[in-house]
Order: sequence, then structure tokens, then C-alpha cells
Amino acid sequence: MDLNADVLLSVVVALFIARGLRRFLDLPTRLPRINRLLNWIWAPGLALFVVARAVHWKSDQLDELYMLFVLGVVTVILSNLRHYRPARTLLLAVAPFVLYSVLELLLPALSSSILEEYDDTFENSKGFAFIWLFTFLLIARSQKKQLEKERLEREEEEKARQLIAAHNQELERLVAERTATLTQQAEELREALTELKTTQAQLIQAEKMASLGELTAGIAHEIQNPLNFVTNFSDVSAELITELEEEQQRPTRDPELEAELLVDLKQNLLKITHHGQRAASIVRGMLEHSRASTGERQATNLNGLADEYLRLAYHGLRAKDKSFNATLVTNFDPNLGTVEAVSQDVGRVLLNLFTNAFYAVQKRKELNQPGYSPIVTVSTRHLPNGDVEVQVRDNGMGIPRAVVDKIFQPFFTTKPTGEGTGLGLSLSYDIITKGHGGTLTVETTEGSGTTFIITLPA
Repeated sequence: MDLNADVLLSVVVALFIARGLRRFLDLPTRLPRINRLLNWIWAPGLALFVVARAVHWKSDQLDELYMLFVLGVVTVILSNLRHYRPARTLLLAVAPFVLYSVLELLLPALSSSILEEYDDTFENSKGFAFIWLFTFLLIARSQKKQLEKERLEREEEEKARQLIAAHNQELERLVAERTATLTQQAEELREALTELKTTQAQLIQAEKMASLGELTAGIAHEIQNPLNFVTNFSDVSAELITELEEEQQRPTRDPELEAELLVDLKQNLLKITHHGQRAASIVRGMLEHSRASTGERQATNLNGLADEYLRLAYHGLRAKDKSFNATLVTNFDPNLGTVEAVSQDVGRVLLNLFTNAFYAVQKRKELNQPGYSPIVTVSTRHLPNGDVEVQVRDNGMGIPRAVVDKIFQPFFTTKPTGEGTGLGLSLSYDIITKGHGGTLTVETTEGSGTTFIITLPA
């Protein structure tokens, strides 16, 4: 083949390589500037051809020199795209072929005998370079297909994501509308709840005031006795002091009489102190009952608490009805000790149970049944599991079986309208079960009596 045909063939091959690189590596997008320069890849070949003709250069290596230039351009392009995996593979593919081309071009200039001596080796190397080139071309093609597949999958995922995002926006809009509706409804419910809590607080306060009224009536009656003792012993002590002063003014004093007067005076003062402390304890109990509970548990003498509130409840009822009388029976466990409890709250519970018991026996007494005698009994004991039990028993009217399951419900009462709020037992149940982790149960027989049973954890 003559020189003209070799150069033209090389130019055609160069154009084919440029076209392949554009399509395979997407050069218009990845390297737009180099892509434009590739349009002129034929120019160096043509320039070599013109120069060779002008100087009458007859070298048959002109086409090889041009192809080496083309391979250099390809290497530069692939180097600029080395971050792209198929481009790196192509760079690896052309490396042996470029090395072979360089040696084939340079060795004849150094020694013509080398090519002739190692002709077979060079032919084998050329074949190996072509095989290597096509093998890695196939690998690069496979990599490109894989990347294209991954790109399509990413596009599908992006479309799906956009679709989901659009769907989520629609859902968010619907949720916002629904939230606005629910917020409005919640606000209305909150206002209704606020009104309900206000009403409930008023009713609870009314129940507490009713309980406080019962307690105050009992205290007024109970505190009268120690105050009478204080007044009487104060008067007697004043007389003893007067008598002692008179004795001291006599010319002949009687030491034995003075000592006797001082002993009597000391005893009276001790009795005044005792009954004053009794009155103070009653007032203190009233204050503890009237003020809000702190919720702090402390060691509480349950026997003393039950005994005190039993008498206060009884005297409170007698303050309203002087004709009422009942037998009070106490069966206290002497080994009960103290119980960790909120004494103000437990006191309210006991006062409520005692008041209900006296109300029940009073109503039965009004029936004038022959031989009936009102009895209210309170007892305490240790249970086998270590818990403490308090029983408040009466022999009153009892509770109808049809309503016994409702007596701890708020606002439910068996009393006539105006005689009860229906919150006493409900509050008592909450104080014992929720406030102290205990239980409050009832056993009743209609027409025979009722027993309320409190258990508190030891």
C-alpha cells in the first residue's frame, strides 16, 4: 500500500476512534471543550501528509507517527476522565498498545537490526496488545452497561421519590387540614374540661366543707370538756394561792399546811397543762383536717387517729341532734404500732366512714324498731401478710344490693337530695387506693348493717 493510502486510512481510523470515544464516554457532556477539538483530529494527519509531500519524505512510518499522536490524544482524554470507571478501564486497555507503538517507531531509528532479530517477538507482542485491547474494551463496555443500568435505576428511584414526595405533600396537606379540625375540637374539649374541672373542684370543696362542718361541730363539743377543766382548776389554783398568801402573813406559819397547799397547787397546774394540751391537740387536729394535704407520709398512730375521729364524728352528730345516742365500741390491736400514711387524708376517710355509720344507725333508729340499739364499732388488726386493716361496722339500714357496686362512683349517693354530694366515698376510695396503695371494700346486708374495710400496706 502506498504512503497516500496509509495516511488516509490512518485519518479514517482516527475519525472512527473519535466518533467511538464521543459515544462511549459521552464527551459532549463530560468534556465539551475536548469534544470540539476532536473535530480537528484529522488535521495533524493531513499536515504530516502535506509536509511529507513538500519535502519529498518517503518514510513508510508516517502513518505510524500519526496513529501514535491519535493514541496520545486518546490517552489524554482517558486521563481527564479517570474518575469514570469505564475510562480507567480503557486507559488500561490502550497502555500496552501505546507502549508497543512507541517501541515500533523508535527502535528502527536506533537500530534496524533489532526489529529483524526480534521480529517474531514483536509480532507476538503486537498480537498480545490487540488481544489485551479488545478484552478490556469488552470489560469497559460491560462496565458502561452496568453503570447505565444503575443510572436508569437511580432515575427510576428518583421518579419514585418524587412521586412519593408529591404524595407526602398531599398527605401533609390532608393531615394539616385534619390537624386544624382536631385542634379546634381539642380546644373545645379543653374548654369543656376546664369548666368540668371547675365544677368538680367546687363540688369537692363543698364536700370538704361539709366534712369540716361535721368535724367542727364535734370539736366544739369535745373541746368544751378540757376547757371546763382548765377553767375549774384555774379557779381552784387561784383560791389555793390566796390561802397560801394568808398563811404566809400570819405570825405563826404552819409549814405543813404550806407544803400541802403547794402540792395541791402543783397538781392543779399539772391538770391544767394536761387538759390544755388536750384542747391544743383537738385544735391541731382541726387545722390539719382543714388545710390541704402535703402528701407526705409519716409515722401515724392509727389507733389514736381512729379513736379521735370516732368521738369527733359522734359529738358532731350530737351537736345537731341532742336526742341521738349510740354505743361506741373500739377493738384496737395494742401491737399495731405506727403506719406510714398521710394522717390528714386518712383522717378524712375515717371521719367520712364514721359519719356515714352514724347516719345509717340514726335512720334505722327513726323506724322505732323494738329492741334496736345503735352500735358503731371500729377495730384494727394486723393481717397475716403484714398489712394493716381497719374495719368500721354499723348495725344500721345497710345498702341495697342493687346499688352496692356504685357507692364508690363520684356523685352517687343513697342519701336524699340536699343531704349529700356523692363525693365522700369516692374521695375516700381515691385516698386509700391511689394515695396509699391500699384497698377500700364494703360488706353489707340490707336491713342489718354495713362494714367498710380499709387495708393499708405495712
